[in-house]
Amino acid sequence: MGDPSLIIPTEYIGIKDSLSYGEIPVQILDLQVRKLRTKEVASAKVLWRNQFVEEATWEAEEDMKKKYPHLFKFREVPN
Repeated sequence: MGDPSLIIPTEYIGIKDSLSYGEIPVQILDLQVRKLRTKEVASAKVLWRNQFVEEATWEAEEDMKKKYPHLFKFREVPN
């Protein structure tokens, strides 16, 4: 038997119908530029909340700067 006073309505938690949630980037671990035949692609290695460093992903640097400019505020420019 459960205690009905301990039941929390889902409206307060903010669960989406798809049972998903948005990941939040915590830190930029590395920046790199990959040279292809006709262009260069700048990437940022992003550490996400609730993930380990080993699970960090490479994302397009330009997209990350648009969405999360605060992560690049104090980062030095790589040579």
